Amino acid sequence: MIKNKSDYKKYLMADKKALNIKSRFPRPIVDDIWRFERILRKLEYYLNCKKGFFNKIYILYIKYRFHKISKSLGFDIPVNVFGPGLSIAHRGTIVVNGKARVGKNCRLHACTNIGTANDNFAQVPQIGDNVYIGPGAKIYGDIIIADGIAIGANSVVNKSFIIPNKTIAGVPAKMINNNGSENLLFPSMLSNKTDEWNFDK
Repeated sequence: MIKNKSDYKKYLMADKKALNIKSRFPRPIVDDIWRFERILRKLEYYLNCKKGFFNKIYILYIKYRFHKISKSLGFDIPVNVFGPGLSIAHRGTIVVNGKARVGKNCRLHACTNIGTANDNFAQVPQIGDNVYIGPGAKIYGDIIIADGIAIGANSVVNKSFIIPNKTIAGVPAKMINNNGSENLLFPSMLSNKTDEWNFDK
C-alpha cells in the first residue's frame, strides 16, 4: 500500500518497468494501460496520504478520470489491491474484488476475475509476488496463491496453492508442472528490487 510520496514514486517506477515502457510520458493510444496505472497510483496516493478539504475536491476529480479510463478499457480494478510492478497485458474485462490482495510484479491478462466465494462475500484471495494470471482465469474464495505461481488460461482456482513456483491450470485448477511464472514475466519485472521497500500487500 502507498503510504507516502516516496512509495508513490517507487510504485510508478515499478509499474513502468513491469509494462516495459521506455518513453518518459504515456504516448497517445499506445500507452493507455500505462495511463490507467498512473491514475490508479495517483488515486491511491491521495486517498491514503492526503487529507483536507481541497484535497477532497481534487480526489473527486481523480476519481472521475479513473472511472472514465476504467470504463473505456473494461477494467473494474479497485485501489489498494495490487502491489508495485503491476503489468496488465491487454484491454478487456478484468474484475477484481476490493478486499483481495495481490503482491508485487503481477502479470494480469484480460477476462480475469478475482472475487469472493459464492456463500461468503468476505472470503477473497490473497495472491503472492511474481504471479502470472493467464487470460480468462477465475480466482475466488478464501484462498492463498503462493509466490511465483503461473495460472493457466481459463483456469478456475477455488483452493489454495501454497507451494511457490508451480504452474496450475484446469477446471478446477491443479498443479501441472514445476515451471512457475519466471519465464512468463518480463525480465524488467523480475529486476524490480521492491523487497527493500517493505511494502504491505
